[in-house]
Parts: sequence; structure tokens; C-alpha cells
Amino acid sequence: MTSSGKKTRNILFFLSAVVFLPACQGEFKTTDSLCAAHPELCEGLNNNDGQCRIQRTDLIWQRYKQLKTPTDIEKLHTLEFTRSYQYCLEYAAEIEPTRYKERKSLRATALIHSYDVIEQLTEELADSKEPEVIYDRWSQGEHKAKEEFLKLEGTGQLQTPELQLALASFYTDIDKAKTRQLLLRALELYQGKSKVKPDIILTLATQAHQEDNKSEAYLWSRVGSLMGLPVASPETLLRLYPMPQQDKSHLDSLADSIIQSISSGHFNRVSVEKNLTALPSQQPGQPSS
Repeated sequence: MTSSGKKTRNILFFLSAVVFLPACQGEFKTTDSLCAAHPELCEGLNNNDGQCRIQRTDLIWQRYKQLKTPTDIEKLHTLEFTRSYQYCLEYAAEIEPTRYKERKSLRATALIHSYDVIEQLTEELADSKEPEVIYDRWSQGEHKAKEEFLKLEGTGQLQTPELQLALASFYTDIDKAKTRQLLLRALELYQGKSKVKPDIILTLATQAHQEDNKSEAYLWSRVGSLMGLPVASPETLLRLYPMPQQDKSHLDSLADSIIQSISSGHFNRVSVEKNLTALPSQQPGQPSS
């Protein structure tokens, strides 16, 4: 698994975690009330401790969601939330409490427990055929899972933005054209509800820049800017990609259109391709500046 693939996997999980919690809270209004009704969901954690509170809360609610919907996908989400919690605990366990000295021991115990839970969940998912689970095993370094995942290409089982992005991570260094098409396909698969994965836009911009495709590099950088992603300022973009004002206006308008089409679930890569080849300065009879 390449470093870019591991980074992509981390981003996929982080973004899904951000929007998870509000959707789960219904029957129980607070985490305390959930723990009172289902104490097993809160066992082995550093409860009543300010350290890792967000990660711990998210994990508890995900355990509850898995309890209600015991599928491999929910088990995978629990595994991911446990990893996030463990990552936090690894730092928290080193912090010396100023008042409650017993909390350091509690954090250490919770950290050890997290390793046991991760091992158990990993074993339970070892034979899962869910594409998301297979990709997770690949991202954790399992070569057999990489082969399994790649065999799913073309079967129709990878038709989600996340899985298209995952597949693109494999081709990034070996087939730029295919990577680009996979990323554009990922944008087509958004239904207007989920937040776009930043790596899709950033990779499109970076790849176009590397190929010296100034108009497309400017376009995707502009899209990234409109999405609030960490890209160059408009002034810097113009210095990087000088072009006639009419072309800039055309690409700015196209960037706005892309944002709207993704938000409404109607992004179309063919339309974008046509607009990229229809720069005003390249049309017959048009001045170059």
C-alpha cells in the first residue's frame, strides 16, 4: 500500500467520523444515559476523563450503532473509531494529571484494552467480502487484500465515491489517465448529500499541474479554493497559470458550475471535458488576449 493510499484511507475515515454522531442520537439523549442502559458499550474506556472525550464519545455511539445493526460495515466503522480513540490515548497516556493521579492508570488500562478490541475486530473481519473491509485490510498492509480489492474492479461493486478514490490511489503512480477518470467518476457518484473527499479535488489539481495542463490545474485549484481546501490564493494561481482574462472568466464560471453540480448530485465529467476544450482564446476568430 502506498503512502498516498494510507493518507487517503485516513481522510476517508476522518470525514465520515465528522458527520456520524448527530445521526445516531435518538433513543438516548446523552452518552451517560446510553451507558446506563448499555454498560457493556462503555466498558474498558477512560470514562469521566477529559482526555480523548470526543473520540471516546464517538466510539460509544458507534458501538451502539453496531449493536443495532450488526453488519460487517458497522463492525468496520467500530474498528475505525477504536483506532482513532487508541491514537488519542497513546498521547493522553503520557500526560501527567495535575489533580486526579489515578486517571493516568485509567488511560493506560484503556489503551491496552483498545489494542485487544482492535485485534478482536480485525480477526472477525478477516474473511469479510465487503469491498470497504477488503480495502481497509489492504490499507493495513495485507497484500492478499490488495489483490482481492483490485479483482473487484469492473464488477460494479466499487461504485461509490470512497471506493473509486481508493481504486484511484492504486493507479496514481502507474496510470495518470486512469487515475483522472476514476476521480471524475467518483465526483459523478455523489448524490448531493455527502461532503466531497478533499483528496479527489487536490489530486486532480496536482496531477494537472504535474502534466503542465495549466487550464485544468487552474480549474481544479479554483474548485478546491471554493470548497475551502488548502490551495494557492487566486493571485498565486494567476501567477502559476497565466492566461487570457476571457479564459480565466470561463474557468471561474466552470468551477462555480462544478460546485453546484456536485452539490445537486448532477456532476457530469463529459460536460466538464467539453468545457475544458472550449476555452474562448482557442476558438476560431478569437483574439489571444
